[in-house]
Amino acid sequence: MISSVYSYLFSRNQPPSQETSVRAFSTDNPIMAPEVVDSFHPRLKTIFHQLDAIAPRFVLNKGDINIITAPDEFYSALKAKIVAANHRVFLSTLYIGKHQVELVDCIDSALSKNENLKVYILADALRGTREAPEAPCSASLLVPLVEKHGKHRVDIRMYHTPHLSGFTKHLAPKRINEGWGLQHMKLYGFDDEVMLSGANLSQDYFTDRQDRYYVFKNKSLTDYYFRIQLAVSSLSYQILPSTKLVQGFRLTWPTSNKSCEPHMNLHRFLSDSSYLLTPLLKQHQLSAFDEFTDTDNFDTIVYPISQFSPLFPAQHDRSTEKPAILRLLSFLDTSSIKWWFTAGYFNMLPQIQERLINGKAPGTVITASPKANSFYKSAGVSYYLPEAYLLFAKKFLEEVYKVGKSSLIQVYEWQNGIVNTAGGWSYHAKGLWITVPEDEEPSITVIGSSNYTKRAYSLDLESNAIIITKDPELKQAMKAEIENLMKHVTRMDLNDFKPKPKKVAEIPIGDNAGEVEDNVVYEVDEDRKISYGVHLAVKLLGGKL
Repeated sequence: MISSVYSYLFSRNQPPSQETSVRAFSTDNPIMAPEVVDSFHPRLKTIFHQLDAIAPRFVLNKGDINIITAPDEFYSALKAKIVAANHRVFLSTLYIGKHQVELVDCIDSALSKNENLKVYILADALRGTREAPEAPCSASLLVPLVEKHGKHRVDIRMYHTPHLSGFTKHLAPKRINEGWGLQHMKLYGFDDEVMLSGANLSQDYFTDRQDRYYVFKNKSLTDYYFRIQLAVSSLSYQILPSTKLVQGFRLTWPTSNKSCEPHMNLHRFLSDSSYLLTPLLKQHQLSAFDEFTDTDNFDTIVYPISQFSPLFPAQHDRSTEKPAILRLLSFLDTSSIKWWFTAGYFNMLPQIQERLINGKAPGTVITASPKANSFYKSAGVSYYLPEAYLLFAKKFLEEVYKVGKSSLIQVYEWQNGIVNTAGGWSYHAKGLWITVPEDEEPSITVIGSSNYTKRAYSLDLESNAIIITKDPELKQAMKAEIENLMKHVTRMDLNDFKPKPKKVAEIPIGDNAGEVEDNVVYEVDEDRKISYGVHLAVKLLGGKL
């Protein structure tokens, strides 16, 4: 608090210094030996060169990556790894479901049986406190852990977007205010292992919400993502118990944080956050006498990439995800390469869409059917979100048709039952897979939290990994992951949105009473109808979806 007041009084009118705003860091990746590069497919040499200039490189071996495909397996692995952890558990998520008592009990049990264990949790402040003080929320669920085990062992942080404050925050309804930005990373770490996913920590993600989950068994990579979480946590509020407030918790800004509260001095906050994050996004952390010793014997390369646009000055965004993805998509320059793209919330960044459509490689897009969208038939404004994402898919198909690639690029809808009904699933998977030329199995994938939307590259915090491998078993597992998603898809094309003839029974009156005639009318199928209101809303608010 004292540091926040100091910054407010003495720095509020000072713009971020030119040096801090534009300060650039290069990566510190060691040069790979030619024989190592040559052991991969020749086309990957350029990819390595380009990504080496953007993000830190980590090398892994056979067996260091495990792919989970089912939500119940994800939940079982999560609990087992928490219980088995020796010295640290770190969890970055949008929110923890307010009824996830079993998960919190699992964390509590692990802390109780091992006094050396520390737990670090990072969630979003807007989502994590949305129901307070009237009802339970993520913060009220977690704060008893701090009360029981102490803040020195349980550090609960909640990131608040720096771009929502004052009258705007007070006027914006609680479900709408998330449109200004969220903590969206999903990083789940246990000692020297880290799991990257798109899944949050609530009941549907553990039972009937399809997502993706990769477990990395590598200390250096796990340490890197832990530092990412700690950095964002140092720019976030801490959740502590409170006996005075009805909800039982309070949000406090520790004096150890790396900047002032953003609403006190936004310029100062962005200057400090960019200074903190830029070297972290680009470089490994080596002490003065450390050397790279693992550059000659490996079969898989991982590049951690993150998008932290809200934490950088507008003209000096040092995020690594967007440039890395766009460089990766420049690889799609031959018909002998194949790609797959998926996003539950389909609203592709225009630059990504342009590279996918204008490349020469054939591709497959998997998106959620409206009946697999978690907002299907929900209350309020969100009722129209499945329609909005359907409109984005239709627009994508139209662009594919315009360039004459309808036979090369195909769109599929994922549906397994009807969401929010017995046996119905929702779809939340997101990612990208790419083969090398003349191969049927992907050698490249992107795993993490990003939906690859305008929102992901401007409003939210995202963290992901690019994986490039020559390991046949990992390639087979990646192909099996795609095949698992394709079990519940149907092809979508533009004809689906055209009116179709339907017979309507007409019962005459008068002299012809009793004679039923069939009239033919033309209607768009119910599942393909998109209202004019949704068209207008997408035009106005598409960048926030």
